[in-house]
Amino acid sequence: MNQVLINKAAQILWDAWDTGENISELPQDCRPTDRQSAYRIQRQVAKLSHSSQIGWKIAATSVNGQKHIGVSGPLAGRLLANRTKMSGDTIALGANLMGVAEAEFCFQLGKDLPPKNVAYSIEETLEAVDTLHTAIEIPDSRYKDFVTAGETHLIADNACANWFVLGPPTTVDWRSMNLRDHKVQAFVNGTMVEEGVGENVLGDPRIALTWIANELSNEGIGLKANEVITTGTCVLPFQIKPNDYIELEFGKIGQVSVTLS
Repeated sequence: MNQVLINKAAQILWDAWDTGENISELPQDCRPTDRQSAYRIQRQVAKLSHSSQIGWKIAATSVNGQKHIGVSGPLAGRLLANRTKMSGDTIALGANLMGVAEAEFCFQLGKDLPPKNVAYSIEETLEAVDTLHTAIEIPDSRYKDFVTAGETHLIADNACANWFVLGPPTTVDWRSMNLRDHKVQAFVNGTMVEEGVGENVLGDPRIALTWIANELSNEGIGLKANEVITTGTCVLPFQIKPNDYIELEFGKIGQVSVTLS
């Protein structure tokens, strides 16, 4: 795709995001046909937002997440500063087609993981990590029927990014913990609605982190120091609505919460 068509697709997706009005599909001439063109559209959507980028999200790292958006594997998307809140904050939910929240392990990097010719190992990616955080993602799509949109269209749509809530860094020695079996519980208005474990995220949140390091390396993008990478939901995406209070319990690792107005 040439830059004119990249810009056309991005403008349509950004206008839908900005106005809250969903689209049926992109015009035939500017539909992404591969991941490279999809990530180029995604990058332009982020530019149109006039927001800085704080990091990356991974969509569909669990079987349930993949079923939720109709894809066979994970997708990377950008986390925007103006769509990010801190634990304890309030979010105006607004029009949200998906209407779900997700519980996620989130890593903040202490050094760059730039593009390179050979794949990153789990050990290499973990060496670049500074802190581990708890996080809530409240995704959404600009497509009316996001389940049938397809992987490249959803990548262009910033991998269904919408709101992101970052918890504080954990104070425990998380590197010595088994994140694969670590339990997470999701509460809405004080009632537990879902629970899961780190294994639901591509087998381990650390594997998910390594996946995005290699995905972005392959696209010539890379990860940068201070960026946060949220690794996908470890519980079944759970239903939310305005005026809900969401709290996620990660045991010794910590908590994260948000109120929806």
